[in-house]
Amino acid sequence: MALKMLQTLGLVLLFVLESSAFYVPGVAPVEFAEGDQVDIRAVKMTSTKTQLPYEYYSLPFCKPEGDLHYKPENLGEVLRGDRIVNTPYKVRMKTEDSCLVLCEQTLDTRQSSQFAGKIKDNYYVHLISDNLPAATRFVMLDTGENQYEHGYRLGSLSQDNKIYINNHLKLIFKYHADQPDAPSASDTYRVVGFEVETKSIKNAAVEQPGDGTCKYPTEPTYEKQEILPGQENKILFTYEVQWVPSDIQWASRWDNYLAMSDVQIHWFSIINSVVVVFFLAGILTMIIVRTLRRDIARYNKEEDAEDTMEETGWKLVHGDVFRPPQRKILLSSCIGAGVQIFCMALITIILAMFGMLSPSSRGALLTAGLFLFVFMGAFAGYYAGRMYKTMKGTNWKRAAFMTAMLYPSIVFGIEFFLNFFIWGKRSSGAVPFTTMLALLCMWFGISLPLVFFGYYFGYRKQPYDHPVRTNQIPRQVPEQIWYMNPLLSTLMAGILPFGAVFIELFFILTAIWENQFYYLFGFLFLVFIILVISCSQIAIVMVYFQLCGEDYHWWWRSFIVSGGSAFYVFLYAVFYFVTKLEIVDFIPSLLYFGYTFLMVFTFWILTGTIGFFAAYTFIRKIYAAVKID
Repeated sequence: MALKMLQTLGLVLLFVLESSAFYVPGVAPVEFAEGDQVDIRAVKMTSTKTQLPYEYYSLPFCKPEGDLHYKPENLGEVLRGDRIVNTPYKVRMKTEDSCLVLCEQTLDTRQSSQFAGKIKDNYYVHLISDNLPAATRFVMLDTGENQYEHGYRLGSLSQDNKIYINNHLKLIFKYHADQPDAPSASDTYRVVGFEVETKSIKNAAVEQPGDGTCKYPTEPTYEKQEILPGQENKILFTYEVQWVPSDIQWASRWDNYLAMSDVQIHWFSIINSVVVVFFLAGILTMIIVRTLRRDIARYNKEEDAEDTMEETGWKLVHGDVFRPPQRKILLSSCIGAGVQIFCMALITIILAMFGMLSPSSRGALLTAGLFLFVFMGAFAGYYAGRMYKTMKGTNWKRAAFMTAMLYPSIVFGIEFFLNFFIWGKRSSGAVPFTTMLALLCMWFGISLPLVFFGYYFGYRKQPYDHPVRTNQIPRQVPEQIWYMNPLLSTLMAGILPFGAVFIELFFILTAIWENQFYYLFGFLFLVFIILVISCSQIAIVMVYFQLCGEDYHWWWRSFIVSGGSAFYVFLYAVFYFVTKLEIVDFIPSLLYFGYTFLMVFTFWILTGTIGFFAAYTFIRKIYAAVKID
């Protein structure tokens, strides 16, 4: 029954995704009449081998007549390394061209080596037309299904290590007519597909009448265009245009790009995660229903003094359980950062789930995440301020400054360090200086004041109510059982939350490092909710065992233990690096592990905060249920 309900919920989410995720609010389809110009723009070049994007004209491709026109980009596009620029391809709606000369380039020795290096590094060129990315179609050998990879391959290597450049492109456009059964001169059309087929054709094999057209050999035995690094090379760039009518609606034109044959794996991920949660819920129910109720009933009985002296367990630490922890400023700052990350992640996933941040809106996901993070500073300050006052902190201004600076300064410092290496490679992935200033303005001009604003009101609020008083003299903590060792308990506690999310983590890493689109935010939302529940449950279980051992130092322990799954996320990222990626150079490896550290650190702060609040609520509830003399 539960499985059927889960499947029904998933189908509803998929229906919502399929029906609304590809219409972006405020974006309308572009109508083309026959013969209208259809612009083709270049975005960037990417490689899974180097992880360094480059601007299209960083290589000596054919340039258009006149000036280059770069499209104004949002913050997310700049951070992704997109540099959208015009190209000399001339394409008109429903006008086919069998072969056109783009230009003939003479590459000097340095330019030839640049082309050869990019081809060896397996670079892909990314073009867009009517905001639709170019894709290369290929057939799955095992299933025979058509699949698409983003962009087209710059060139190829032969078995004897000869380097060939793909100097001929076949641009295949799919169009949809508004009234396909009643054609007229006023009909308009929409672009619903953009595919690229590549060929490498030796210059001498192409006939040029001199009027801008050309003719290339159709037999499959023609010679390919080789690039000799370190020598001069003359390259003839040509292209052809083909228009294909299609029944695809404009709203569904992204389906081919986002089609995934592994939806069953996502279902397995969800079912696996639900099993983990039910397992934890069973343990928690056993503790609360059996052990905890029995404890509370026994503690609340009126027993003689001799029996009371022999009592053991979590009741004996009631006079110390709410004793303020060490480094309360640091703890409250971590909690505030966790609240900020949690609010940002939740709202971003919900917006993306309802199609407002679909891949067709370039950079929108990253832009929304950044702006939501800085505006969530008010919530971070409020909850951190109230918790700091609850922990009897007095220097609230210093604590507020620490909350506003701790997490962003670590992220910004690592990004700034990595940016030097990206700058050194002249990659478009390097954050420009003006963009860095804009990020600093967002941090100090929006996030910092909002954190202080929230901290002021949070600190003025009454502290959280504690059901028991704290003794003046701290109680001595007895020697703990071996499995309650902080390191061991953290490793044990991290396994189950990680088990609930690791399959979805694979698709997220694939989207980040292999230039894929991630769009199944309905599944991600379910996994996020399951992560919150599992972290809460494991934190409650571990803190209960800790208090039963008469160890009342739970403040930091609850935060660190529930964040233990971040360690397994790091191990999985190392496993993914070794088994799935082809990165061998130092700088791409440094980038991978630098960004992985940021991801793991963010995940630790997030899960630690979730576990802390769950444990804190649990402790307040159980001590409120016990009669304390």
